[in-house]
Amino acid sequence: MKERLRKSVAFRLIVGSLLCLVLVLQARLWISNGGFSEVSRLHTQVELQTHENEQLAERNERLTAEVEDLQRGFGAVEERARSDLGLIGEDETFYVFSEERGGGEAVKTAK
Repeated sequence: MKERLRKSVAFRLIVGSLLCLVLVLQARLWISNGGFSEVSRLHTQVELQTHENEQLAERNERLTAEVEDLQRGFGAVEERARSDLGLIGEDETFYVFSEERGGGEAVKTAK
């Protein structure tokens, strides 16, 4: 009988120890820095970075196409000078229409 009682106590100690170990491991899994919350945060961060990388890749493609256009011909350079710098050609006339003058009078400037 005493032997059976000793086995029962030993069995209970082992089961109790294993249960405590499982609880400690579960707590680490759910609460600690390397647990599920950290993994979830990292997944969100990866998704945001992937979205940003896609946008930057599209921008790079547009810039690459623009560089190729500028390298190929004079037309793209001329278009860029007109839109960004406001330049006009030698034999061209530049008109500015202003609503503030009351009738849309034209101012003629030649370069």
